[in-house]
Amino acid sequence: MKFFVKSIDREIWDTITNGPFIPKLENDDVFIEKPWSQWTEIKNKKAQYDCISKNIITSALNLDEFCRVSQCGSAKEMWDILKVTHEGTTKVKRARKHALIQEYEMFRILKGETILDVQKRFTHIVNHLIGLDKIFEREELNI
Repeated sequence: MKFFVKSIDREIWDTITNGPFIPKLENDDVFIEKPWSQWTEIKNKKAQYDCISKNIITSALNLDEFCRVSQCGSAKEMWDILKVTHEGTTKVKRARKHALIQEYEMFRILKGETILDVQKRFTHIVNHLIGLDKIFEREELNI
């Protein structure tokens, strides 16, 4: 999803990760939302990124996932809910990473397993570890 969104526009990805752009006015050191009629064309375009982001995210979801995020006010809220749902909290990620590292370290060819099956299983473990920010040296990936 990250690559797909960035390929459309990096500012859309920025909106998903950092929240929507809302033009503001400063009034006695207090910031208030600027009336829509006073937005410049550039600020209007930046504010539109949240709508585009929400459209991209919801278009990629099945009905159950859509229901989970449909009431969110911003693309960032949607993304945060989906991240926790699918990746888990930091504690869950750490536990998953440790379990995968142990599986990686204990990796052995199983009896009757083909080379293709071994490669698939190994690649699956490595890809999940990379997704959890494990960094491998090149020689570590040669089995």
